[in-house]
Amino acid sequence: MTIDIRARLAVVLPGIRQDLEDLVRIESVSADPARASEVERSAEATEALFAAEGFETEIVRAFDGAPPAVIAKKAGPAGAPTVLLYAHHDVQPENDHADWDSPPFEPTAREDGRGDVRLFGRGAADDKAGIAAHLGAVRIFGDELPVNLVMFIEGEEEVGSDTLVDLLNTYKDRLEADVIVIADSGNWDIGEPALTTSLRGLVRMDVGVRTLSHAVHSGMWGGLVPDSIMALSRLIASLHDDAGNLLIEGLHSGPAADVDYPEARLRAESGAAEGIEWIGTGSAVERLWTQPALSITGFDAPKVDGASNTLVPMSRCRISLRVAPGDTTANAVTCLQAHLEKHVPWGATLTTTVVDTGEATKIDATGPAYDAARAAFAEAWDGTEPVDMGVGGSIPFIAEFLETFPQASVLVTGVEDPDTRAHGANEGLHLAEFEKVVLAEALLLRNIGQLDR
Repeated sequence: MTIDIRARLAVVLPGIRQDLEDLVRIESVSADPARASEVERSAEATEALFAAEGFETEIVRAFDGAPPAVIAKKAGPAGAPTVLLYAHHDVQPENDHADWDSPPFEPTAREDGRGDVRLFGRGAADDKAGIAAHLGAVRIFGDELPVNLVMFIEGEEEVGSDTLVDLLNTYKDRLEADVIVIADSGNWDIGEPALTTSLRGLVRMDVGVRTLSHAVHSGMWGGLVPDSIMALSRLIASLHDDAGNLLIEGLHSGPAADVDYPEARLRAESGAAEGIEWIGTGSAVERLWTQPALSITGFDAPKVDGASNTLVPMSRCRISLRVAPGDTTANAVTCLQAHLEKHVPWGATLTTTVVDTGEATKIDATGPAYDAARAAFAEAWDGTEPVDMGVGGSIPFIAEFLETFPQASVLVTGVEDPDTRAHGANEGLHLAEFEKVVLAEALLLRNIGQLDR
């Protein structure tokens, strides 16, 4: 019997939204040790959802006390391809509740500034909507799956997936698949679907500069002894030219897809202050997707309020270096370290500590599985072809999937749009787009089921 996918979607969608709202109410903030029990509760709720659909389920972890992940399996027709569907059930901290227009863990539907209806709440998009999209596709087919399905729902993505490699190696036989669908990215715009084909990597490094063994009076010694804040500021300034291009030698850059990013949309989505000028050269998407970028995300120094007439002996900053696809974090660390050592001023003592790294990803998005995905997206979005999109941010675990399962086609999709505000206040899921995401995933499973394994 041929399933009417669109008709079934209309039937299952209300229940999927209710399940998503229930998941959002669980405060599964993996970065907060005080809420470890909520992360456990989130895993249990996720497992229960798939167990109710006839999956064989298990909560797994790399070792006792490690964050919980859910593996669930359900067989399709004999000889059919196997598809692994990934999402994560942990979420980012909600930070100051005063910045939210509604309580962050009470899912709330309301119109956004564009007149569209969104479901607001922490995790409503990133990434509990990924779980809900997988669940929706499953419910559309019921016991008539066109493929064998494996669910892998991680519980520590928002804190770096530290034990993911151990999980992939330990449960490799259970996670083996022909196609892997990672639902943790987004679409190009409302009404314009996308496949993510590249992501930048990340190097975070703490940089310290010392000019004094102890603080001294600025009037007595200023003009002779350099203070550490000035020294660190000069070092930071050496990283870019006047146009904002990086001056670190040896980093890789590459071309990006020929995609237009209109100026008005750039300004609206970036939140750029009025009159601000863009930095760097090249197309907007090259600067955002396929060129390295460096930002200062933290700075240790005395506060202005209460500052005394004192030369500060030691200052510190955190550098966030985005690594272009095609480069490696090992090369980026070497190049950054060499630049800092060359440019530290006035004989100051330099200290550097690599906080963490995550490799860039470049996917060869060709072959039958990608053709099946593009056809599914175009059908779900009523003829709009998907964009091959880069992402400036990092999802390091994608590289780990590619390395662990080199024979699999890895598709990176998601529910987010440019105004989702994942990780920020008022994170929201565009409900009309979410419906298309669920439809597209069901169509994708149908299309893959028609391929030779």
